[in-house]
Amino acid sequence: LPEATASSDELLSAHPPQSDLSAELASDDECSSSSGAPPPAGCALSAVQLRGEIRAGSPKVVAAEQHPGTFMNPILRGSYADPSIIRVGGDYYMVSSSFEYFPGIPIHHSKDLVNWELVGYALHRPEQVQGEVNLMDVQQDGGIQAATIRYNNGKFYVVTTTVYKPPGSENGKCINFIVEADDVRGPWSMPHVLADADGIDSSLFFDDNGSVWYVGAHSPEHPEYPGQGEIYLREVDLGSWTLKGETSILYHGACGGLWVEGPHIYRHDGRYYLMVAEGGTGFHHAVMAAVSDDIRGPYYSNPRNPILTARHLSYDNWVTRVGHADLVELPDGRWYAVALGVRGDVNRSSNMGRESFLVPMTWEREPDEYNPQYLWPVVAPTTAGVERVNPLPFADLAFLYKAGFRDEFQEADLDLEWNFRRLPTQGTFSLAALSGFMRLFAKPDVMSDSERSRCSLLGVRQEESDFTYRARMLFEPNSSGVEAGVMLWQKDDIYLQYTVSRSTGSWVLSLLFTDRKTPLKTLASANLAGYKGEIIFEVNCSQAGYSFGYSLADSEESMGLLEEAPADMLVYNGYTGAYLGIYSSSGGQQPQ
Repeated sequence: LPEATASSDELLSAHPPQSDLSAELASDDECSSSSGAPPPAGCALSAVQLRGEIRAGSPKVVAAEQHPGTFMNPILRGSYADPSIIRVGGDYYMVSSSFEYFPGIPIHHSKDLVNWELVGYALHRPEQVQGEVNLMDVQQDGGIQAATIRYNNGKFYVVTTTVYKPPGSENGKCINFIVEADDVRGPWSMPHVLADADGIDSSLFFDDNGSVWYVGAHSPEHPEYPGQGEIYLREVDLGSWTLKGETSILYHGACGGLWVEGPHIYRHDGRYYLMVAEGGTGFHHAVMAAVSDDIRGPYYSNPRNPILTARHLSYDNWVTRVGHADLVELPDGRWYAVALGVRGDVNRSSNMGRESFLVPMTWEREPDEYNPQYLWPVVAPTTAGVERVNPLPFADLAFLYKAGFRDEFQEADLDLEWNFRRLPTQGTFSLAALSGFMRLFAKPDVMSDSERSRCSLLGVRQEESDFTYRARMLFEPNSSGVEAGVMLWQKDDIYLQYTVSRSTGSWVLSLLFTDRKTPLKTLASANLAGYKGEIIFEVNCSQAGYSFGYSLADSEESMGLLEEAPADMLVYNGYTGAYLGIYSSSGGQQPQ
């Protein structure tokens, strides 16, 4: 499939390639000839040229323009959950969960906490995810969860959990591992699996005396109620990548202790501070804090917990499900927190799912009537919650709103914004087969949860509820049964498929939909009498709903309308958010 490109009102700068991902996953030379001869069987005769535009709804843009000296939350729009942040000198770095997607563990960089650039991934090579860390046939909502980034003595570390259930089994396994790099942009090491680390949501703490500690979350040996969580600590040897010494049980939560997870430890005011998430990642999500004079405890829980949440606000608040936070200290001694939340754009939720938000914080000592007068983190000290519009952390630096993506496939490597569901198979795409195009090769695989599909599908995160997405596609297969076009999806079993196919000599444009309550069905279709091998897809979404347009002319000004649909068809359904992308399949048959 030829070139894919996308455009927006404000174009994002090109990203330098992080690795030879395109070379490793592109088609073999024999399948990518530009001589004009058809590729051999197994390489699709489908071709997609994408010129997409994802724009923000104008009310959201105006909010920032009318308030100079401010920034808008979320700071990472789209499916970037479980943020973890560090500062190295004057640079800030943040990682996010990536679940079943590849490349895995996105890494963003900023100089001012509000303008962020995607600079790489901690899991960016196929060999990193083909062993105990498995992104080949991982179940949806499995994979990489709750990564933590830390920096010590010139080296970056990311520690995280991958959750994997073998096909046909309900018994999963949590594997905790560390990757390291001298340069945050990579290359990153192979995963160092910590064999004795059970549970989820791993974190690292480098103490002043040189010791390194692993902190994680698991269920107690004898839980007192369903969902009870427990935070534990062990020392870690980074030379042998093993845990050592005794296990210390640190904390069972503050407000019921349900799903206590996401732990981080900080050293401040001569003490150790433990911060955790609690309540699950739904409407009761919250952040709790505790303090100890000894890293092994006992930890004294903050009597004013939770320190950050939206559980006390209306379900109709602009953002809910706030929790899973990390803290960062600025060079001038000020502090900020990053946390996840879900915007309430559609039915108290959104298509984007869990995103990353920035919240100011400070430290306050307990008043005189308390003993021993601990210093506590106070998050959102004047607003008591996450605000949409906030004062800039650095008043002399401007917030530059970006909600778009453009890729004209002029580079040798795939843009960092593109993601695959699971590690794609060899020969999925080529950037070299046709200059200025990305070829996406049709395979028999189709989008399917039961098959844990590695179909020919790639996409970028949906960043706003209001958007326009366009794709220009060249597509003229020799055989029937091959289809290609655009895909909008939440999961393997929740998606909108908008494709062209050839059937009994006719070209057909079809819009299909499925979710967990609806078997795959056709919402609309039309014969393309004037189809000559090229089409422009256009998908618009607003509060009024989706509209699915197309043009057979070499112009975006002559769009026809195929169908309209409700805006809540792809609303957040747990863990990950919506993607917009391109897709091709030969429908279970080998393409000819």
